[in-house]
Amino acid sequence: MQIVAKAPCRVDLAGGTLDIWPLYLHHANACTVNFAVDRYTTCDLRTREDGRIVLRSRDLMREEEFASLEALRGAKRYRLALLAEVARIFAPPMGVEVDTNSEAPAGAGISGSSALIITLASAFNRLLGTGYAIEAIRQVAQNIEARIIKVPTGCQDYYPAMYGGVSAVELRVDGIRRVALPVSHEDLIARTVLAYTGEPRNSGINNWEVTKLHIDGDKGVHRNFDQISGIAHAMRGALGASDWGEVARLLREEWSFRKRNAPGITTPLIDELVKVTRKAGAVGAKVCGAGGGGCVFFLVEPEAKERVGALIEKAGATVLPVQVAPKGVTVKAVAAKGSGG
Repeated sequence: MQIVAKAPCRVDLAGGTLDIWPLYLHHANACTVNFAVDRYTTCDLRTREDGRIVLRSRDLMREEEFASLEALRGAKRYRLALLAEVARIFAPPMGVEVDTNSEAPAGAGISGSSALIITLASAFNRLLGTGYAIEAIRQVAQNIEARIIKVPTGCQDYYPAMYGGVSAVELRVDGIRRVALPVSHEDLIARTVLAYTGEPRNSGINNWEVTKLHIDGDKGVHRNFDQISGIAHAMRGALGASDWGEVARLLREEWSFRKRNAPGITTPLIDELVKVTRKAGAVGAKVCGAGGGGCVFFLVEPEAKERVGALIEKAGATVLPVQVAPKGVTVKAVAAKGSGG
């Protein structure tokens, strides 16, 4: 059997880090706002007759092979830890060949790893008939990622991969809920420039440092997250109303408070990009994910999009062309032409 799956990455607009349990339980109206982009993660999963587990990442140009599931479980280290951990958790009773690819640059902060786990878990779910609903897949994916990076993970990164579109992810005491926002995808993209500044430090560490400060009762961090929570709630309303002036103001405000929480979230190049694009028609900007490098989202006046992009390239970053991905993860079974062994 052959299973083919793919899921999109995302750009986060407001409320990031709040989605790490239990931070959001301490802030009113906690939510995150994001949108899926057409940078995809893909998985080609095939059964084998010989019982071997073959893992291959095209974007990382790495491959490893195990004689059996038991051999994979007994390995002390992996060249492809994410693929190996998903295979270990789903425990296929037959040999499998896993071939993946990600269109997210290394450390981009657009949730390439989270989207890839949703893709892999969805493919294994179909192959093995596990019967997980999409929310259960999210929980499995989030727990797998926490095992890999060894610190708590947030929930928001999985929802664009699950559903696509523009979303508010409500972080409530009675559970997490994704709400689609009625935003024109064309209008949003006309105002979007996404720049890649290079691979950052470990995002899991950045988020964990802030989480520890919050749990330890740091009053300044707690106050900043109160502000970020309020900004995210307001961003949800402004985006849903297509009030782009207010979206821009909130984006600038969110970036200001986020830098106070974690000064390492920015870099000299990011600061320079924000500065030089402001006069050219960028009305707001923020780092994607935990920062320290990776991608920066710029909200621009539509007529200034090309001009802002040119300045970003001149300053040494790379503009990533994107569209809103309207759908989340897709999975299909196809007739395999052949199996290994």
